[in-house]
Amino acid sequence: MRYLAWAVLALAACASPAGTKENAVPQKPIMQWGDLLGRAQPKPDATLRYGADALQLVDVWKPKGEGPFPAVIMIHGGCWQTAIAERDIMNWIADDLRSHGVGVWNIEYRGVDRGGGYPGTYEDVGAAADLFVAEGAKHGFRTDAPRVAIGHSAGGHLALWLARRPGLAAGDALRGMDPVRIDLAISQGGLPDLRVGAASKGHACGSAAPAAMAGGAFARTAPPEMPLGDATEMQFNNALDRVTPPATGEAYSAAMAKRGRAVTLAVTPGEGHVELIAPDSVSWAKQRAAILTTFGISPK
Repeated sequence: MRYLAWAVLALAACASPAGTKENAVPQKPIMQWGDLLGRAQPKPDATLRYGADALQLVDVWKPKGEGPFPAVIMIHGGCWQTAIAERDIMNWIADDLRSHGVGVWNIEYRGVDRGGGYPGTYEDVGAAADLFVAEGAKHGFRTDAPRVAIGHSAGGHLALWLARRPGLAAGDALRGMDPVRIDLAISQGGLPDLRVGAASKGHACGSAAPAAMAGGAFARTAPPEMPLGDATEMQFNNALDRVTPPATGEAYSAAMAKRGRAVTLAVTPGEGHVELIAPDSVSWAKQRAAILTTFGISPK
């Protein structure tokens, strides 16, 4: 089911952008989902539960050695829909980070089609991330600063949301009692603007899912409208991505600039949406370097 759903997204990812000429210089084909999902899949070291639902899980990826290790909180995408994707699409980059001495706390959550949306998805992501602080040390991780959240596509929205979450009002159920403080939030071709998404026409993710994620509470769910917070935010977009093209990242950076906050944007030419979570891509190498540098590890 999920692979069929990804095939639908792949059609959008491969579509020629408006205005492209038929006689344009051919480029190296971008990756399709089968190019990544068809590979032998690495596996996590453990899986934890943070709730009673079958989707309220966290996969733990622990590097070899004594530790404690720095670790990232990772959030998958899939248009906020469980039928499209689950956390295992991130396994390849999780394994790559593990091989570089960085642990991974890979979150599963209820999508809008599985009891999530507003507020369920946020409750899940918040609870799973808070569990990292409470129990990460038991798995050999450093849970003090710096704390890094990284998310792909719809997960990019959730990584940015997680970074802004502590700025929500005390007593807000989405904030929780003691929300994890994020130092660096990385959006991998993210979709941060739920208001734009809910009003979109013809987007690969449709408009119903972002509308369900917003729940009309944009100031609590959409990073462009949430309190700014203290986290550094980085965006990585790929030039040939038809799901979240560079214009999406540019719009978010521009919106944040108007609020006095600089958000960096790195655009990689010749790559698309899948390469953002492929361990052998140029765009992932940039992301990995940013993560390792944040943790004080020299990129190889």
